[in-house]
Amino acid sequence: MKLTRFTDYSLRVLIYLGLKDDGRVTIREISEAYGISRNHLMKVVSLLTRMGYLTAQRGPGGGIKLARPPEEINLADVIRDTEEDLVMVECFDKGGNCVITPVCKLHHIISEALDAYITTLRKYTLIDLIDPRSELTRLLQLERDAA
Repeated sequence: MKLTRFTDYSLRVLIYLGLKDDGRVTIREISEAYGISRNHLMKVVSLLTRMGYLTAQRGPGGGIKLARPPEEINLADVIRDTEEDLVMVECFDKGGNCVITPVCKLHHIISEALDAYITTLRKYTLIDLIDPRSELTRLLQLERDAA
């Protein structure tokens, strides 16, 4: 299974904000830290804000920040919320028309694997992703911002 770029960027935004616990940041700041298009990040931030992961404020002194503590942001929830669907094979899709669906065991096996995937992700929160904090801070060049 491969996560979409949208989900990848969503997780990166959350990681960045989890490391920046000293106020709001701009989309430009995140864009420059990761080398990601601001336009892509604007869409990601918009969705994460609508879903309650972020708060956004426009104007002078504005920016974005986490809407809740990192330990309350579950990875399974983020992935379920940002992936358009977790349809892995045609028989998962209501519009699928595979002729062997009535007797095929693949659907059950893939469902079991997907359940295990989500169960594993459910064990982790954003706080687990921002450790080691010092190394991530260095790689994202956040330490120069604090100086």
